[in-house]
Amino acid sequence: MQKVRIKSGEFEFIGVLHEKEAPKTCEAFRKMLPLKNKMIHVRWSGEGVWIPYGDMDLGIDYENHTSHPAKGEMLLYPGGISEMEIILAYGRCCFASQFGQLAGNHFLTITEGIENLEAFGKKVLWEGAQEIEIDLC
Repeated sequence: MQKVRIKSGEFEFIGVLHEKEAPKTCEAFRKMLPLKNKMIHVRWSGEGVWIPYGDMDLGIDYENHTSHPAKGEMLLYPGGISEMEIILAYGRCCFASQFGQLAGNHFLTITEGIENLEAFGKKVLWEGAQEIEIDLC
């Protein structure tokens, strides 16, 4: 399994790509790396952080999709009803937008550092957007 490193300030997480369950999403995500952006807190989904990408089109469809990511699960929403985005759940989450409930492609799960994920999410909530870097290990 391909490992991915997610870094933001003092926080570091390692996750694994779900290449068997979401091969096209993983391939599209790999092409985005190294990824440097800011994560902001979700508005409708609960305990999650996200990176909005507007009208960006990666040319993928739904695969291994869910509306209820668990803590540590990262989804890529390919766009359509709402804008393309990446969302990471740090607690209870029901993926949604101003248009209602959405489903995103579960392509990555954090396997190391998950004990610090809630603290990261709360930092984004209370201190605002946080710089983030994501790349392959």
